[in-house]
Amino acid sequence: MDIVRLLCAVFLPPLGVFLQVGFGLDFWLNILLTCLGYIPGIIHAVWIIAKK
Repeated sequence: MDIVRLLCAVFLPPLGVFLQVGFGLDFWLNILLTCLGYIPGIIHAVWIIAKK
């Protein structure tokens, strides 16, 4: 399942975070980072998935 989450994190970072933690602070932070720049959103999503 982590491979699916990582693929989602690369193509749609908020979706990867949502699959990992649901609607929480990390999800909203990732949406903000993705809006500010796609790469920071990807980095944050991969970090959240790898951390858990």
